[in-house]
Amino acid sequence: MIAFGTLFLVIGLIVAGTSVSFLTSAERAQGTVVGLEWRVSDTGSSRKKHGDDKPSAYPVVEFTSADGTPRTFHSSTGSNPPSYERGERVEVLYRADAPEDARINGFASLWLLPLIFGGIGLLAAGIGTALAVTGRRRP
Repeated sequence: MIAFGTLFLVIGLIVAGTSVSFLTSAERAQGTVVGLEWRVSDTGSSRKKHGDDKPSAYPVVEFTSADGTPRTFHSSTGSNPPSYERGERVEVLYRADAPEDARINGFASLWLLPLIFGGIGLLAAGIGTALAVTGRRRP
């Protein structure tokens, strides 16, 4: 359990580092949500058996990069209910050398995965450590 937790914690830290690296080199632009792409995430066949497949809305955003080129991207973070509405203005972060690598400047798109992995890792490692310590104290 400690190893599992440590692995997830390391993954969370790596993903957080990737977000920090992205933020330090990202250009900023104003964008507009031009649509919502509704998708059902395929998390495996066991979920389909229960019939609780609910679609999530993934924003489609248009922005103009610093070189004046209009660009469109599909956010990799979706939610239900939708976090954004069509026509909503958002701040876009993108790499100047790769404008197709763009994200909405929002908590979910930048920090949700590191928080999930790190949280699960801390919880599992903490429980594993507590069990190990408790097991050693018993005569």
